[in-house]
Amino acid sequence: MDYVNLGRAGVKVSRFCLGTTNFGVHTEEEDAHRIMDAAFEQGINFFDTADAYGYAKGKGKTEGIIGRWFAKNPDKRDRVVLATKVYTAMSDDINDRGLSAFHIRRACEASLKRMNVDHIDLYQMHHVDRETPWEEIWQAMEQLVQEGKISYVGTSNFAGWHLAQGSEIARQRLFMGPVSEQSLYNLSARTVELEVLPAAAAYGMGFIPYSPVGGGLLAGALQKVSEGRRATTGRQEQIAAYRPQLEKYEALCADLGEHPADVALAWVLHQPLVTAPIIGPRTMEQLDGNLHALDIKLSEESLAQLDEIWPGPGGPAPEAYAW
Repeated sequence: MDYVNLGRAGVKVSRFCLGTTNFGVHTEEEDAHRIMDAAFEQGINFFDTADAYGYAKGKGKTEGIIGRWFAKNPDKRDRVVLATKVYTAMSDDINDRGLSAFHIRRACEASLKRMNVDHIDLYQMHHVDRETPWEEIWQAMEQLVQEGKISYVGTSNFAGWHLAQGSEIARQRLFMGPVSEQSLYNLSARTVELEVLPAAAAYGMGFIPYSPVGGGLLAGALQKVSEGRRATTGRQEQIAAYRPQLEKYEALCADLGEHPADVALAWVLHQPLVTAPIIGPRTMEQLDGNLHALDIKLSEESLAQLDEIWPGPGGPAPEAYAW
C-alpha cells in the first residue's frame, strides 16, 4: 500500500479510503467488521463515515458499527485516520442539522460517543450551509480542535468558490481551515475538473473522490445485463443513456484484460490531484477486487482512449468554455 499526505496536512493516508456507507444497510455488522479487519490488514489506514450513514434518522447506525469494531480492536484506533461528517438532520429538532455552532458541537459529541473514540481525525462538513456564516462555523471548529476532539477539518460537496471563501476566512482567523474536499468524481462525472479541483489544488487541499465506479455504472453494467441480472428501473434508464459509451468502455477493458470496475478505480488513481478514492465494498470479494486496481498501470494510450470515451468538461475553467 502506498501512502500520501492528506493535502497540505502532515498526516499520511492510504491511497484507498474505506467507505462505510453500506455498513448497516447492505452489509451486516459481522461482515462489516470482517471487511474492516481485511482492509486494515491490507494497509488501508483511512476510514470514512458520516453521522447520517445507516439512513435511520438520528441513529448513527454506521458510526455505531465502527465504534463496536474499535471496542474489539482498541490497539488499532491510533493507526486509523478516522473521518466522519456533520450536516444532515439527525432528528426532527429544527436545530439538529446544518453547520451552526449549536449543531456542530452536539453532532461531534454524539459521533465521538457512537464511535467509541475520544477524537475524530478528519471532521468533514457534509454539505454547504448557506444560512450559517463562516465565522460561526470556524469558531465552532476551532473550539473542537482546541479541546482535542478533532484534528483536521474537511469539506464535502462544496463548490470551488466555497472552498476559496472558507479557506480565506479561516486564514484571516489564523486557523488552518479545510485540508480536504470529498466530492463525486469518476469517468462519467467529471464536473469537478472545472472549478473544484483547481481550487483544492490552489489551497493545498487533498481530494477524496466518492463513487469512483459511478454507483456501478462503470463496473460492467452491460455485462451484468447480458448475464440476465436485471437492473433497477433507474439504472436501466442510465444504462440506456450511456449505452454507446459503455459498449466502447467495456470493450476497452476487455482488451486490457481487466474488470471495468478496476479500470475505473485505476483511472481515478491516475489523476494527479486525487488523494484517496473512497471504495465502499459490500462484500469481501468486492474489497479484494478493489485492491487489485492499485496494481493496474494505465498507459498514456489507454488514458487517452478513456478520455475519448468519457470526455471531461474540457479542462479547468475558464478555458474549458472560453479562452
